[in-house]
Amino acid sequence: MSNHIRNTGPMLASPRCGAKTRSGDACRSPAVHGKKRCRMHGGAPGSGAPRANQNARKHGLFTRDAIAERRRIQVVLGDARRLLEEMN
Repeated sequence: MSNHIRNTGPMLASPRCGAKTRSGDACRSPAVHGKKRCRMHGGAPGSGAPRANQNARKHGLFTRDAIAERRRIQVVLGDARRLLEEMN
């Protein structure tokens, strides 16, 4: 072992990342200087989605038309269930 004394005080006193981990606990990594997140959670330069992200919601599951169509289908299914109940 070395007799070298490490100066870890400033790092331990630095602000911590404000992100939640998958387990629900807070991230314990130090935040990037001038930001509220660590380098793994979006504090690093260039992190995050690019502007005008062409890949966002590409599948169209949450478009206005898709939501309206699902609602219409639910109404039709409800009517069919009520009709079957009346027949029995």
